[in-house]
Amino acid sequence: MSRSRTNPDTEAEADTATDAPADGGTGGTGGGVSGVGVVVVVVEELLRLHAPQVLGALVRRYGHFDQAEDSVQEALIAAARQWPAEGVPANPRGWLIRVAARRLVDLLRADEARRRREETAANLAPRDDHTAPAPGEDRAPSDDDTLTLLFLCCHPGLAPAAQIALTLRAVGGLTTAEIARAHLVPEATMAQRISRAKQKVRGVPFVPPGPGDRDKRLAVVLEVLYLIFNEGYTASSGDRLHRADLAREAIRLTRRVRLLLPREGAVTGLLALMLLTEARGPARSGPDGELIPLDEQDRTRWDRTAIAEGTALVEEALGQGPAGVYQLQAAVAALHDEAGRPEETDWPQILALYDLLVAIAPEPMAELGRTVAVARVRGPEAGLAEADRLADRLPGHHRLDAVRAHLLEEAGRPAEARAAYERAAEATLSGPEADYLRRRAARIVG
Repeated sequence: MSRSRTNPDTEAEADTATDAPADGGTGGTGGGVSGVGVVVVVVEELLRLHAPQVLGALVRRYGHFDQAEDSVQEALIAAARQWPAEGVPANPRGWLIRVAARRLVDLLRADEARRRREETAANLAPRDDHTAPAPGEDRAPSDDDTLTLLFLCCHPGLAPAAQIALTLRAVGGLTTAEIARAHLVPEATMAQRISRAKQKVRGVPFVPPGPGDRDKRLAVVLEVLYLIFNEGYTASSGDRLHRADLAREAIRLTRRVRLLLPREGAVTGLLALMLLTEARGPARSGPDGELIPLDEQDRTRWDRTAIAEGTALVEEALGQGPAGVYQLQAAVAALHDEAGRPEETDWPQILALYDLLVAIAPEPMAELGRTVAVARVRGPEAGLAEADRLADRLPGHHRLDAVRAHLLEEAGRPAEARAAYERAAEATLSGPEADYLRRRAARIVG
């Protein structure tokens, strides 16, 4: 299965993007946003937070996964139009469930193939716990619905690629285009994959999986949470460097999964990885939203509380069995976070961890991270030799060009470095990344 699971510290080490595309962080987008802009951002984050909970509530009550998702999307569109002008309702989740449920009932009534169910559909209405609470009543969102939805999307009846795509769409709220980019496939291919997956889970009971079934689905669940976090930490497209709502939701859900499986090293390692990466968030963008690479960040702004928790979780994860992908990447992130200054980074140990990582998971992005570590330990020419070996595995990928550009610059090959920076800037769909890469190209002399 071809996918681009970005290594959390590849960009950081390369000094070509930011400190890690696996966070989402607390750094914001930089720059001043006021008035309507602030309201729009708040609404976007609320919709991102509640969308999977609303979908879970509808599927639990009504079934019909594909039609429920369509109904939720229409409710989200209605909210995006109304809330900035009319104000956010006291219970956003209840509002969304009510609107989506009405739309779903209309869809069921109008569906000619389900005419015999019309009487049942006509009686469907949101239960009391799905509607807005009375004034003054505080009712927390249902995390259980989101977790159940998460595991439903990872149903073993789906192929792994379909599991990941469906979960990113339903739980992560990513667009089809964003998911296609993460998997290095055409958007039309991904749209078909998601549509088929929704058809296959139609009629599957909306109940939490049993322990055995849960274990079978865990690897996919963790990979999806990781991909959601990556998209939050460094948005793959648009003018925002990161999407904090996505990263926070990924961390929240990972904490919930860890409550279910506290002794599972992969879960503990993934949570550690997210926290250690998020800790750098406040320092990774400037006042105008510009990207600040790891080596140039003000490390006094890093979140030491998150670093302490993440480091403790790394130690715990490494004691919970053989080290896997997430445990090793978390260990790399911990070494970055423990360095008070860039020159204090323990690159030989990072390289040793990458050697272990690519041995068990030889994915292109992991190997790109190792390439940077090789360059730091053995010099830029050694790193360039490693990068050249990745050309066929990451054809035209902006991160490879960005790494090569940085290493070419260090190796004293300015013309080649400038051209590589410019290629990387053209290839990325992220505005802040493109701006950063063009600045690097422009400042090269020679």
